[in-house]
Amino acid sequence: MVERGALRVVIAEDSAILRDGLVQLLADRGFAVLRAVGDPVSLEEAVAADPPDVAVVDVRMPPSFTDEGLRTAIGLRRDHPGVGILVFSQYIETRYAAELLAGGAAGIGYLLKDRVADVADFVEALIRVASGGTALDPEVVTQLMGASRRTDALAALSSREREVLALMAEGRTNSAIAASLVISEGAVEKHVANIFAKLDLPSTPTDHRRVLAVLRYLEG
Repeated sequence: MVERGALRVVIAEDSAILRDGLVQLLADRGFAVLRAVGDPVSLEEAVAADPPDVAVVDVRMPPSFTDEGLRTAIGLRRDHPGVGILVFSQYIETRYAAELLAGGAAGIGYLLKDRVADVADFVEALIRVASGGTALDPEVVTQLMGASRRTDALAALSSREREVLALMAEGRTNSAIAASLVISEGAVEKHVANIFAKLDLPSTPTDHRRVLAVLRYLEG
């Protein structure tokens, strides 16, 4: 686990007010903000000059304010695989989000600005992504599932199993899932096993089935 005092961050956010707010928020909590930029080109230059532990990236940035940030994040993932990517936006762009996750969800996060109610949750997600973990908002997972062709696998899951899968996508442990859903940890283990079985994810020495369970929906 990366400790917050050692965590090096680059921020890419076109809103000057929000960008400065993120810088202040993280600096106050002991993070090292290397650069805070407002466009994709500056983001690429900042990461190339001094790769951080994690980059916080908005989706819509200049010049067209559509999906430049997310497309740039895909390029950073390819060129700097050791850099965690935390997409932090008001918008869900399913096509490029699925592409970002296609190579594996380790070190990837996608949070929605209007759904992060607690600064501690954002900080926890940032540390998790920098440490190679995953942090996906359940609404992002839901929309990616809807955009996927694997509706047969989705239909096979019960409503409770979908709830468990959404919490798995947030990077929650079985004990945390149990607390959130107010069920026993043993019940969570049964649901997780059912998810693996229904998605045809046998145990292997190399694959992380908790991540694959989410990614299976993102294919296509």
